[in-house]
Amino acid sequence: MGASDHTLTSIEICAGAGGQAIGLHQAGFRHLALVEIDQHAAATLRRNVEYRDGWEFERKYCDIIHNDVNDFKPMVELEKPLEYFKRPLQRGELSLLAGGVPCPPFSHAGKQLGKDDERDLFPRMLDLVDEVLPHAVMIENVRGIKDDKFEEYRTWVEARLQGGDAVDPETGIERFYKGAGYKVCGWRVLEASTFGVPQLRPRAILVAIHKDVLGDQVFQWPVPQETAWTVREALDETMTARYQPFLDQGGEVKIKAQEALARWQGKSGGIAPTLVGGSKKHGGADLGPSRAKAAWKQLGVNALGVANSPVECKKKQSEDRDLFRPEGPMLTVKQAAIIQGFPAEWDFEGDPELEKTPGKTAQYRQVGNAFPPPVARAVGEEIAKVLRVAGPMTVGEREDGI
Repeated sequence: MGASDHTLTSIEICAGAGGQAIGLHQAGFRHLALVEIDQHAAATLRRNVEYRDGWEFERKYCDIIHNDVNDFKPMVELEKPLEYFKRPLQRGELSLLAGGVPCPPFSHAGKQLGKDDERDLFPRMLDLVDEVLPHAVMIENVRGIKDDKFEEYRTWVEARLQGGDAVDPETGIERFYKGAGYKVCGWRVLEASTFGVPQLRPRAILVAIHKDVLGDQVFQWPVPQETAWTVREALDETMTARYQPFLDQGGEVKIKAQEALARWQGKSGGIAPTLVGGSKKHGGADLGPSRAKAAWKQLGVNALGVANSPVECKKKQSEDRDLFRPEGPMLTVKQAAIIQGFPAEWDFEGDPELEKTPGKTAQYRQVGNAFPPPVARAVGEEIAKVLRVAGPMTVGEREDGI
């Protein structure tokens, strides 16, 4: 395999625990670099790329970079991709640059400081677009970015990509931007629950495709599904498996397990509220604010914390806390990941010795902050269709007139 093959290559910044990377991989993209600043999430990426079936390309050619994206220099620092290209990455040959840039600057749950939030990485993403000049760009964020108060900022982002007049967020002065040669195909809010994710999780996604690639094609947004997948359908198998060891014990424990499992199975099901990752500054993991906790209770789930894994539950004898409370069972990290759309086999790292953080808390935060893989896959498949029709090329060779 080499660079002459029409392999759809990608680089992803702010990769987290791999939600977007999984979805894009399922859509046919092969990653050359996954960049993530959180040590636990970077360890998760490294673990799964190293051992997961189907990720052989990434094992050989993908750099897992644990670093600040502001210090990422894709044209000079990539190592494993050198073996793929037989040389450094060249401007205009990468298929896709993707990233779920930090949400807090635009989240309704925060102060919505936008460009004034030090965590705003849209400028860095756009600088990387200029540096790499990929065939396509995909940026994911919270739906808050679509609020009226950020219209001026969105116009600036689009002008950086496709050209036009916009207010410079640094100077506050309107100016004309030449653009980087892209067609912005839209900035659309997609609801995860309409793409096979049993959770209310609206995400704003921007797709831009270079004009050399797009040509006369029209990018089509993925079509939502008519039938939603419920929490009950998503978790019933794993929930039954968690209760089974106690059902097998007999006696009073069996009775408690039967009653608790019956309470869970008696719930009518429905769609989960939005999972949240929480802040490192504020305690351990739980499933959201008061309104979310009330919604989880209606689904038969105790949202006041995260359960130990089945192995840890047995070791710590925490079944009364994790499974038998009248409010319902707590979710394990694995079950929260299923609600987020992760494959059941995806593992999450979280070293309890680092930052004095309990392992399951570090793991859960990765899950709660993730981009649901099924949504990334749906959008990625539509981008891939355009790129495959266009075929292999180097874009931007005729930048005059862009």
